[in-house]
Amino acid sequence: MDKQTIKLGRRGTVVIPATIRRTYRFEEGSPIIVEPRPDGILLRPVVVLPVETYTPERKAEFLLNNAVTSEDYQTALKEVREMGLDPRKIPHKKLEGSRNG
Repeated sequence: MDKQTIKLGRRGTVVIPATIRRTYRFEEGSPIIVEPRPDGILLRPVVVLPVETYTPERKAEFLLNNAVTSEDYQTALKEVREMGLDPRKIPHKKLEGSRNG
């Protein structure tokens, strides 16, 4: 890729040439890291990962469905009850051989 000269605009705006925007998939509103370097400034794309927030019911479902042993399941039941939830109302597969589900 060839070097390109651009001009600094009002309020410090920089227009990145279209060929470079396409190459690095920069779109309007794309987050970019501006990193000072001894020899200049480095612009890098930022990877943004969505954060999922789980409801107490979803957390309870994870606890109950991830129990491997009967003891795990009993511990999960206790934790779900401590969360103020009724394990019977949480959709999950009851562990075989367990009681109090």
